[in-house]
Amino acid sequence: IAMSKEKLIETLKTSFYFLVVIIITFIFIKYICQRTDVIGTSMSPTLENGDCLIVDKITYKIREPERYEVIVFPYRDGSSRYYVKRIIGLPGETIQIIDGYVYIDGEKIDEPCLTETIKEAGSAVVPITLGEDEYFVMGDNRNNSLDSRSTEIGIVSREEIKGKILLIMWPFDRISFVQHGQK
Repeated sequence: IAMSKEKLIETLKTSFYFLVVIIITFIFIKYICQRTDVIGTSMSPTLENGDCLIVDKITYKIREPERYEVIVFPYRDGSSRYYVKRIIGLPGETIQIIDGYVYIDGEKIDEPCLTETIKEAGSAVVPITLGEDEYFVMGDNRNNSLDSRSTEIGIVSREEIKGKILLIMWPFDRISFVQHGQK
């Protein structure tokens, strides 16, 4: 069956538009935003188990991560899963947990939204001085979080940080932009 010239042109146009949409989607996901899910309660009450998040991958191409921003970085097991944690310590700072509180360069930091003292200091029982591209991260649910205090996660390098959490997009009753800065 012979295709008319008009049908052929229309088919080529449609194919071209479809290809453009695929390319734009790929660029968007690769360089601008991505989706990830919260697994567990380590970021509660800020983020809950099962929250579906949108990650901003552009901001850290323009500037460096800042204290209290909620970031994502990959599991080190090669899977496609991501940890979601809050930045506490910045490059060059010395972090220590003393009597259940975080100290940076010898000064206790004020975290008014946290209601519990930290029960396990982990590796931060002694001072930890961060390198020029290293970050100390913790979950908001400090007593139920696998974070920089553990050897499994440890210090996070700048290179590992894939982006900062922009918003919760699911479930619908929790749709909101994620608060950064001092919670």
